[in-house]
Amino acid sequence: MTDSSPLAVVTGAPGWLGTRLVETLITGMAEVPGLERPLGERRVRCLCLPGSDTASLKKLSPRVEIVEGDLTDDASVKRLLEGAAGASVFHAAGIIHPTRGVRQFTEVNVEGTRRVVAEAEAAGARRLVHVSSNSPIGVNPRPDHLFDEQSPYAPYMGYGKSKMLAEELVNAASKRGKLETVIIRPPWFYGPGQPPRQGLFFEMIRDGKGPIVGGGENRRSMAYIDNICQGLHLCERVDRATGGTYWIADRRPYTMNEIMDTVERVLEKDFGVTVAHKRMRLPGIMSRVAWLVDKVLQGLGLYHQKIHVLSEMNKTIACSVKKAEAELGYDPKIDLEEGMRRSIRWMAENGQKL
Repeated sequence: MTDSSPLAVVTGAPGWLGTRLVETLITGMAEVPGLERPLGERRVRCLCLPGSDTASLKKLSPRVEIVEGDLTDDASVKRLLEGAAGASVFHAAGIIHPTRGVRQFTEVNVEGTRRVVAEAEAAGARRLVHVSSNSPIGVNPRPDHLFDEQSPYAPYMGYGKSKMLAEELVNAASKRGKLETVIIRPPWFYGPGQPPRQGLFFEMIRDGKGPIVGGGENRRSMAYIDNICQGLHLCERVDRATGGTYWIADRRPYTMNEIMDTVERVLEKDFGVTVAHKRMRLPGIMSRVAWLVDKVLQGLGLYHQKIHVLSEMNKTIACSVKKAEAELGYDPKIDLEEGMRRSIRWMAENGQKL
């Protein structure tokens, strides 16, 4: 290995974001000036859960190395970071919707991050880029408000608290000075490679069952997957990013009405799909009730994905990317309409019909 082609270590593959990140580390990002080429003939080492389908990763390049293991296991993380002096570590793994109760938030998002940070320091890795979330900052106090990097912590439920604690671990490592660190906060993201729940969202909109809670004018920041990857590459390469935290999203937030209108328009005009042009409209109090139920369930150590998602549906969760633009040169290339067009095209090309 040479300095121009450092080892990249990735957690979170073969997940949606992790797989696309690995691909761009191997090939570069053709649409982004300055990132068209990868940093040399890179080796990319991925931590993958035992039994996971790694075929798509292996097809990318013989320089992709698979380490089977789990963030909750000390030995796995040690193997992942073995010989990683000078490496860039992209910590994208985490659990959003647990299947074994809220304790998984701590086991994976907090203790998993603790292990990655400790082993990266011990190995002499150069920089760790940590993928956080909007959830440590919570929900905006007003529909017209935008979060920035000075916004205080106000974590939303168990997931938000776990990602806040993970950020604190990363920032503590930065202060120790053994490891350069950068944190990115992507919000709701979308794009090719999406999990089945995203396809279900499109189907609901097609059938007139897309849920609008309240008036639908609450705003959501969203992030096309390649916009996130651009942010990750810049956080690896830009010197001044060290020790920083950055919101990485599409250039502006969208109202829930705009999101659903856009999906309808793309389905109809670009793919000839008949859409119902209706909405499943629910009163705003439904999200309030869901929030209360979610809070009680999580207090009991339980988690229900649909209730949790409903609790957020009437809330504004919106951010500004101005700091990333100014300090990183971040320039998100894909807006909502083009991103949804690519998402639906990917579905069609991969046997997912609408």
